[in-house]
Amino acid sequence: MALSKIWVHCEVSEDTIAPITLEVLAKARTLTDQVEAFVGGPGDAVAETLGAHGVKKVHATGDLQGGMQGVHVAAALAAAIEGGEAPDLVMFGSTYDGRDIAARLSVKLDKPVITNNTDVEEDGDSIVVSEPIFGGTEIVKTKFAAGGPALATFRPKSFEAEEAGGGAAEVAELAVPEVGAAGAAKILDRHIEETSGPKLDEAAVVVSGGRGLGESDKFDMIEQLAKLLKGAPGASRAIVDAGWVPYAYQVGQTGKVVKPTVYIAAGISGATQHMVGMKGSKNIVAINKDPEAPIFGVADLGIVGDVHKVLPKLIEALQAR
Repeated sequence: MALSKIWVHCEVSEDTIAPITLEVLAKARTLTDQVEAFVGGPGDAVAETLGAHGVKKVHATGDLQGGMQGVHVAAALAAAIEGGEAPDLVMFGSTYDGRDIAARLSVKLDKPVITNNTDVEEDGDSIVVSEPIFGGTEIVKTKFAAGGPALATFRPKSFEAEEAGGGAAEVAELAVPEVGAAGAAKILDRHIEETSGPKLDEAAVVVSGGRGLGESDKFDMIEQLAKLLKGAPGASRAIVDAGWVPYAYQVGQTGKVVKPTVYIAAGISGATQHMVGMKGSKNIVAINKDPEAPIFGVADLGIVGDVHKVLPKLIEALQAR
């Protein structure tokens, strides 16, 4: 089965396309030459970048006037698909908006949506997606029945974003039908957490701290080391749940998935939930006083020692350079 057409959800913030969109597009291009995107908003601002990543056409709703993405985009997609524009596969990032649109579209089309995948492939006449379970220790492969479109969401960092070359994508109208009372909700304001330095899920270096730091004030060492390495600070779920740092810092199955060049885990034992979010890092450095800590099982460099002694020495050495 050669896929004739794939649609990919394009997520945009302040005219910037989300990294996960570009990652998913790279995978879509390995399955078909006819990759199209859809966006809840104007299409002109993203057409050039999408074209450079292999998109032939971008279906755009135009300005939603503060309306909810899930309600309007799902309704527009359902109308287009039922009108004869059905792709073989619709791919979404596993994000708030991606999951919202996918779930609503699933109900409208009466088609299943398989979530939290890390891969997709063709198997004869079928589309098969791969989903990690049990903290990533097992992979479940699910085959979609014939008569698509197949709907699937994908975890961040599952694929490597890569430009394909090409001019700006063609922009086509994605008409939004009447959505009734569901369309009455409006986004009045957005809260964007202030950060400095690279974003956690985009940083080349990530320094994460865990319960082994002992107390919340000691997280300053993590932030200081991350800044010296021009990286981003991260955290285990344990200290996020304890209120030491915001949820935006959490690395793991229920937080962010990161794949930096260097990942430093300080005072983190290595629970399965945490390792799911960072074990794809190219180089892992673990610092823990327990030589039996599971984190050493995935570390490229393990330092058995007290983080309160090791980190200050490392910070001191970097400052002296």
